Amino acid sequence: MFNSQLQLVVKPIAGQADSWLKPGQSIVLDETVDHGPFPLAQLKSLNLVPAMASVKTTLVNNDVTKPLFDIAKGESPFVINSRISYSGDTRSDLSLKPLNYEKGDEKVAFSGGEFQFTADKEGNAVSLTGNAQSGVVNAVNEYDQKVQMTFNNLKTEGSSSIASFGERIGDQKLSLEKLSISVEGKELAVLEGMGIDGKSDLVNDGKTVNSQLDYTLNSLKLQGQDMGSGKLTLKVAQIDGEALHQFSQQYSAQTKALMAQIDVVQNPELYQQKVTEAFFNALPILMKGEPVITIAPLSWKNAKGETAFNLSLLLKDPTANTEEPQTLAQEVDRSVKSLDAKLTIPVDMATEFMTQIAKIEGYQQEQAADLAKQQVNGLAAMGQMFRITTMQDNVIGSSLQYANGQVTLNGQKMTLDEFVGMFGMPSLGEPDAPAIPQQ
Repeated sequence: MFNSQLQLVVKPIAGQADSWLKPGQSIVLDETVDHGPFPLAQLKSLNLVPAMASVKTTLVNNDVTKPLFDIAKGESPFVINSRISYSGDTRSDLSLKPLNYEKGDEKVAFSGGEFQFTADKEGNAVSLTGNAQSGVVNAVNEYDQKVQMTFNNLKTEGSSSIASFGERIGDQKLSLEKLSISVEGKELAVLEGMGIDGKSDLVNDGKTVNSQLDYTLNSLKLQGQDMGSGKLTLKVAQIDGEALHQFSQQYSAQTKALMAQIDVVQNPELYQQKVTEAFFNALPILMKGEPVITIAPLSWKNAKGETAFNLSLLLKDPTANTEEPQTLAQEVDRSVKSLDAKLTIPVDMATEFMTQIAKIEGYQQEQAADLAKQQVNGLAAMGQMFRITTMQDNVIGSSLQYANGQVTLNGQKMTLDEFVGMFGMPSLGEPDAPAIPQQ
């Protein structure tokens, strides 16, 4: 049993002006390697399985990393213990140390966390699990108000592997027990039981991807008022794997190019606009496999009921039709095979929700309930007047179907042009009104 020492040094690329490390600066990692077949560090943890080596990695305190050491009470803010098997697979245990920073009204406190990362020798199959108990951030906002945000019990668990077309496929879960936000010592919002569960699977001999995202929020309270709970299930099926890779490559290249444009990077609004443009420019590539998008449901629930929205959208590959569209229906039919959407809003549920909003605005219970009833009844009447919604069994409803240029709105059939005309919008190719000659 023997060990060796080495250092990993990260330096800026010479001549690169926008590097976050300045010339002469560096980040240094100390690595202590215990060699196999029975690394001493593994024996100390009673791990008797033969291994090629174990590696302990810590951060070196220098002018760049000193602020991290200051808030970690002089210690390395993290310690990584890695085990490398003879097959080349690795397992790394990452320990994040407690952090504490205070300066004036600013404060950052972190309990620390324990995470475990595994990877095969090629780096194709990886997994990450871990948790962090708590954290607190105190800051001052743009209105010179003291803001505090706290979180409790953050957990993550996931694994992925690279598919034949070069993109990662797998599962990822993230949960947070509680998130609290307060302003000037007054509780603004409390979110409890948040969870995100994403997964993607391969079908059709590994050439097609089906993905699903589940989001849950068990409780939302705004200024002490119980607003209810929500959930979302979003599915995107029949994504062509090669098209997904092409989309990813194009989008990544365009967003990477933006990072080299200093004027864009320094303007957050312009940067976001350019990123959005890059996304929509590449989006048609994803339509190759004619994906299917399903929302079932997007819902919000309180003590009086549950509002739900469901959607099924079947898409087409727009590049399959090279003819120039002459009508709005032809333009839509290039990309949309069919659409089916349904919305249900129980009146009692909506009234309860708006009552809570009114109480947040300062109304007393009785006044808030009366105002909420007026608002909900008014919106329901307006929806019926414009034929957008219906009312049945004290439930506000709306349904919309579309296919082949034909729309069915709440059971009434019409052309797409007629549907668009309900909202005063011109149709594609609609001629301009003739000019009135001047006298």
